[in-house]
Amino acid sequence: MARIATAAGVILCWACVATSVAAGRGSAARQTQSVWDGVYTQAQAQRGEPLYEAACAECHGSDLTGIEVAPGLAGGEFVWNWNGLTVGDLFERVRISMPQADPNSISRQEKADILAYMLQVSGFPAGETEMASRTNQLRGVSFLAVEP
Repeated sequence: MARIATAAGVILCWACVATSVAAGRGSAARQTQSVWDGVYTQAQAQRGEPLYEAACAECHGSDLTGIEVAPGLAGGEFVWNWNGLTVGDLFERVRISMPQADPNSISRQEKADILAYMLQVSGFPAGETEMASRTNQLRGVSFLAVEP
């Protein structure tokens, strides 16, 4: 009987440990960065500027404010349109559809550089680490219009 009680206690203990570990992972997974945490570098944004001019400015304007039906890619309206989504959502949109004539004409890295430039023009701070060029990595970066 003592062995059964001891075995049950060990099983219960491991169940508690497993539950605690799983809960801790869930908390860590929910903790994300935001665009206010410096998710791109100054150098990356600088690389993105001429790429933007070459591939995006014709439709979205040199000042990123948009032209006719092409939306602005910086500033208030742009920031509020993406508020509450993730940088991954924005990156994926750019990745699969821009430039509209030939989305495959620009590499993932170049698109990340352009996105870094867009964030810089919108007033989000640069940091020490370059923005990733993979959508799933960028899904952990919240796009927040207002600094938390």
